Amino acid sequence: MAQRTLSIVKPDAVRKGFTGAILAEIEKAGFRIGAIKKQSISKEQAQGFYQVHAGKPFFDGLTTFMSSGPLVLMVLEKENAIADLRKLMGATNPANAEEGTIRKRFAGSVQENAIHGSDAEDTAAFEIGYWFAGYELI
Repeated sequence: MAQRTLSIVKPDAVRKGFTGAILAEIEKAGFRIGAIKKQSISKEQAQGFYQVHAGKPFFDGLTTFMSSGPLVLMVLEKENAIADLRKLMGATNPANAEEGTIRKRFAGSVQENAIHGSDAEDTAAFEIGYWFAGYELI
């Protein structure tokens, strides 16, 4: 059975016009898009989404950045979706990301790193439920 994961094309990549190219890479890697929407989020929504990082030094900057412009939220499906997406995304710091990964190609910095992907099944379940109502999932 296919596994689900959440992915976000972050505001930096949307602003730079990389959304289509990133979606093409995701589909080329065999992911099926089960749901997708483009929206802007409030700082409060970003804080709720990243609540696990509350109190960390980067929390305020992260939530300010994530609420700085439109982003593209997606539910992706395939076998081993979580691990496969994380491999496709590359290291958080694009300078350390492998050639051919999304972050190596489209990210500018550790913070403005183009894409988010869930890191575990329980995280994916929370993240998908945070942004998508059940009726939005195909």
